[in-house]
Amino acid sequence: MTDLPATMTAIAIQGAGGGPEVLQPETRPMPVPGPGEILIKVAAAGVNRPDISQRQGRYPPPPGASDLPGLEVAGTVVSLGEGAKAYKIGDQVCALVHGGGYAEYCKAHESHALPVPKGLSMIEAAALPETFFTVWVNVHERAGLKAGEWLLVHGGSSGIGTTAIMLAKNFGCKVVVTAGTDEKCDACKKLGADVAINYKTTDFVPAVMEATGKHGADVILDMVGGDYVDRNYKCAAMDARVAQIATLNGSKVDIRLMSAKRITHSGSGLRPRTVPEKAAIASALREKVWPLIEAGKIRPVMDSTFPLRDASKAHERLETSAHIGKVVLVV
Repeated sequence: MTDLPATMTAIAIQGAGGGPEVLQPETRPMPVPGPGEILIKVAAAGVNRPDISQRQGRYPPPPGASDLPGLEVAGTVVSLGEGAKAYKIGDQVCALVHGGGYAEYCKAHESHALPVPKGLSMIEAAALPETFFTVWVNVHERAGLKAGEWLLVHGGSSGIGTTAIMLAKNFGCKVVVTAGTDEKCDACKKLGADVAINYKTTDFVPAVMEATGKHGADVILDMVGGDYVDRNYKCAAMDARVAQIATLNGSKVDIRLMSAKRITHSGSGLRPRTVPEKAAIASALREKVWPLIEAGKIRPVMDSTFPLRDASKAHERLETSAHIGKVVLVV
């Protein structure tokens, strides 16, 4: 398109290492899509924990990525880079991006974009890529969760947690979650969790063993780390697989039980993955998960929305940990 503006409004991090107040609007040049890329006029952008880590100076963008926060967007394709042919101008898509999502326009590799599922709004579509890519690759591909197995999800009411519950239940699995309030536990059960444990009032280790008939969890999705690692091992089944996606409680862990139970413990980051690796995840989601969304069997759980200029308030909401589901910026 030739009628695109030369500049756009974006939310920049004006001084990494600060609080939410360092997120400030700036005027930036219009992004130019490179080979194989599309330019998206952003309607909505998801807010995620890695955005907070980047703002705090603990998660720098990879080489060549935008310095702006934002790892997922939904919107309309307005320009095509050289060789890009998966979408045409005017198509509505949601996409996983390297960064730059907190803006009026954002570029994405065409292979990391997916059509906005029928029946979903742009705001709901913006809540899909980061969590669905993360859960799919860690729980269903790397950890190999199978029908009939028990999945333990920590942070069950988070964007990652709610996604993990819905995907696991749709693939015939049994789910135990931990969450920090009775309200969050109830929300998880409404999504399909078989058992929800308030970790502030109940020790999850014996509770998981009781829930699973002393079998233990076959797959554990954990973003806590620290002392949770040893506790995860204690309530893991033989030959369990632990998918570690973050270490909010620190990375010093006790792995003595790993060998006794033949546990496979893997870690996986999404942002540094190569273009082909992310494309493969997108392809799997389009084939196996998008039909479930369009059939109404899965729908992202929405907590709250904020105008783009109020990105700082969105971060404040996420940092309270009071949210249930996804927080999204609306452009």
